[in-house]
Amino acid sequence: MVLVSSHGEKDGGNDGAVFDFRGNLADKSKSGGWLGAGLALGVELSERVCVMGISMNLVTYLVQDLHISSAKSANIVTNFMGTLNLLGLLGGFLADAKLGRYLTVAISATITAIGVILLTLATTIPSMRPPHCDDYRNLHHQCIEVNGKQLALLYAALYTIALGGGGIKSNVSGFGSDQFDVLDPREERAMIFFFNRFYFGISIGSLFAVIVLVYVQDNVGRGWGYGISAVTMVIAVLILLCGTPFYRFKKPRGSPLTVIWRVILLAWKKRSHPYPSHPSLLNKYQEATVPHTQKFKCLDKAAIVEDYIATGENKNNPWIVSTVTEVEEVKMVLKLIPIWSTCILFWTIYSQMTTFTIEQATFMKRNIGSFVIPSGSFSTFLFISILLFTSLNEKFFVPLARKLTHKPQGITSLQRIGVGLIFSMGAMVAAAVVEKQRREFAIHENTMISAFWLVPQFFLVGAGEAFAYVGQLEFFIREAPDKMKSMSTGLFLSTLSMGFFVSSLLVSLVDKVTKKSWLRSNLTKGKLDNFYWLLAVLGLMNFVVFLILSSRHQYKEQHFIVLDDSGEKELKSSNDVAAEKLEEKIAIETMEGP
Repeated sequence: MVLVSSHGEKDGGNDGAVFDFRGNLADKSKSGGWLGAGLALGVELSERVCVMGISMNLVTYLVQDLHISSAKSANIVTNFMGTLNLLGLLGGFLADAKLGRYLTVAISATITAIGVILLTLATTIPSMRPPHCDDYRNLHHQCIEVNGKQLALLYAALYTIALGGGGIKSNVSGFGSDQFDVLDPREERAMIFFFNRFYFGISIGSLFAVIVLVYVQDNVGRGWGYGISAVTMVIAVLILLCGTPFYRFKKPRGSPLTVIWRVILLAWKKRSHPYPSHPSLLNKYQEATVPHTQKFKCLDKAAIVEDYIATGENKNNPWIVSTVTEVEEVKMVLKLIPIWSTCILFWTIYSQMTTFTIEQATFMKRNIGSFVIPSGSFSTFLFISILLFTSLNEKFFVPLARKLTHKPQGITSLQRIGVGLIFSMGAMVAAAVVEKQRREFAIHENTMISAFWLVPQFFLVGAGEAFAYVGQLEFFIREAPDKMKSMSTGLFLSTLSMGFFVSSLLVSLVDKVTKKSWLRSNLTKGKLDNFYWLLAVLGLMNFVVFLILSSRHQYKEQHFIVLDDSGEKELKSSNDVAAEKLEEKIAIETMEGP
């Protein structure tokens, strides 16, 4: 049996031919696998060190050093994180359309390193900060707030990092998964664990950031903390480049956005045309690498072959008539949107761990003996929880689910997302209860409770992220069309982006509606617990919608054109192809003997 890709090339994978760095067909024994994936993921680990080292402690710098209000500081952080993840769409587009994943990652990592160097300068140069003042917590403080000119370099640095980080995030996971052949049973099994180990690795980077870098920033100097991040990113770029001979490369197939726009435009132009009597009359139905479906049937009109194009070159002009494969790929993307919309609120809740929860810690006892723990370092419990549950997923939950369901993936991606949403709701309930208790002790007994009371909300959000992040990443990569893998990762990252932007919007709305009575720089005079209860209620409503939408989702089954023994083309599912390969392997081993 010979496998033929959608471009007509013979290969062993579903994304087209796989090449080495010289442009020749890749030798699986000398490239890819865990070595190639591991070297590539070093860049994502370094990016996580940089971004977590910034986002988890930036709000304290903005409030304490630049004298910006808590609500405004929270929005600066969430807008930065939102933009970073939104730019993942741009990075994914460039990789799929022109540059390829490898080159996009290398360029993006270099841009990130430049951005962190600029941030080091912005937080080190004295003229970039207002005069020192200790009265910043009072509502009517006399501290001089940072001005626009002083913020210019800080914003330039943050959004340069966002530009580079978006390109890294949207392509590293896809480039890593390119190192595995999904039709090789052993490599397919390895790729199932790839997303878990991918997230475990970058969580290690996050843990280093919140323990080591946050301490260095608070106790040695911001410049030293960000300088270490810059050096880390430069080293990661060098490692990525040195690993070039060990990677498997897949060539970009053109802009996926062009295909989406073209299909929708043609479907609109032909909206008055009647549907053909049978789908087989649609353009290139027999050659489709994706089976025809009835969902979003209106898009089928883009593949209607009109009389004047039934013959000649017009039939091959994509701006005149689409193919069934192109139409079905656009349908795949549209099927992701409902689930995409219900993933946003998880990241709105998560964003509180980088803003108001860190601010809570500054109003609580943070000392162990004479040592005072930096408020940003309490995020350690978030990443410990992520590491713990990521390990439990791989070692316990997935194997158990495999035995119960008899399916290779065990827990489905949507089930992972659902579990993550439940944990996030629990986190907001815990956060509201703790904040109310903290404020009552501060007002009635004039004392501070221990910051370790924040551990439950960090722990619950971390557990939720271990499920939700891996589930969303797997869902968007595996369910999207193969030629749009990087863009689909960007689509996943846009849920993070929208989550942070929704957080900014909610903070602004709550601040306006409550006339600044809930969210104050002095949290003891505010009502932050009410804001947490609001998020818990929104989370419950979102979870109900998610259950409805996920119950209606049909998972994608990958299909391939194969040549049978007589040379005829036949469309087969990935499960059938993998099963036949496995049978061939067993037969060969049986003939060869022990």
